[in-house]
Amino acid sequence: MKAFTRQFHRVLPVIAAFVVLLFNISCATKTSPSMASAKSVYLFTSFHDADQKFLRFLYSFDGFHWTNVPGTFLAANVGVSKQFRDPSIVRGPDGIFHLVWTSAWHGDQGFGYARSKDLIHWSEQKFIPVMTNEPTTVNVWAPEIFFDHGQFIIVWASTIPGRFPDALEKSDNNHRLYYTTTRDFKTLAPAKLFFEPGFSVIDGFVLNDAGRYVLVHKDNTRPMLNLRVAFGDSPIGAWTNVSAPFTQKFTEGPCALKVGADWLVYFDSYREKIYGAMKTRDFKIFTDVTKEVSFPLDHKHGTAFSVPREILDDLLKNSVSLTSTNL
Repeated sequence: MKAFTRQFHRVLPVIAAFVVLLFNISCATKTSPSMASAKSVYLFTSFHDADQKFLRFLYSFDGFHWTNVPGTFLAANVGVSKQFRDPSIVRGPDGIFHLVWTSAWHGDQGFGYARSKDLIHWSEQKFIPVMTNEPTTVNVWAPEIFFDHGQFIIVWASTIPGRFPDALEKSDNNHRLYYTTTRDFKTLAPAKLFFEPGFSVIDGFVLNDAGRYVLVHKDNTRPMLNLRVAFGDSPIGAWTNVSAPFTQKFTEGPCALKVGADWLVYFDSYREKIYGAMKTRDFKIFTDVTKEVSFPLDHKHGTAFSVPREILDDLLKNSVSLTSTNL
């Protein structure tokens, strides 16, 4: 009897993992006939504050209701702290996914990078230094990647003490947005200033709205700590017509997803410890739909994007072994 008990305890984690997998597949395929036959789904890159180490994913069929993909799919191992925060992803024209992330709170003058064909098997990770030409740079936060005009554009926030008037900000916490471009992640253009709105700014997210470019960003000044938008004719600016805030205080980490005729702008309400969303069609009038969206409790900000259904199916099939070893 004791031998049987020991064997049962050994296989119990495996049984539990299979139960989680079957539950998620059931949710994905039996919620409605339209979901079961969906040819594309939405994914959301994610991380957890508790470990700040692993790449995770959420999935959704409607952009409003999000479910965890069980398991973790990348363990960060580059940078000063080997940290993993703020994962941003884009799929290139060749079908390859390119992932960038924050690799340290402070001390790093670059960010982490890896690529994948299927979001399961990843290349060797690289640390990409982008601010070494500014040796006093305090940090490189929340790199955001997108593809436009045949090149990848990566935007991030950095503080260079003394570069801009501090106002109410500390000299080591007065951010501006910078960027680089690349076609192959081997050769990158020198970093340049991306956005200088006259206040400390972080968490820049760029989108193409029918040929007009929109920059969603966080006003990181002490009185504000909320989200605004600016507009441009080019994916690298110049950015003008900075809006008034469209979220409440203590919101950050925006990303946007086109769902039907609407854009959903997701954000982290970090004091309330909830994930919220605004709906808009013109980036002038915003409707708060936070009560209409649902997210797993521990989700932190990343990038929402659309993929063929088979990408999700493969993630769910592969999540059992990864869950049992990484969670």
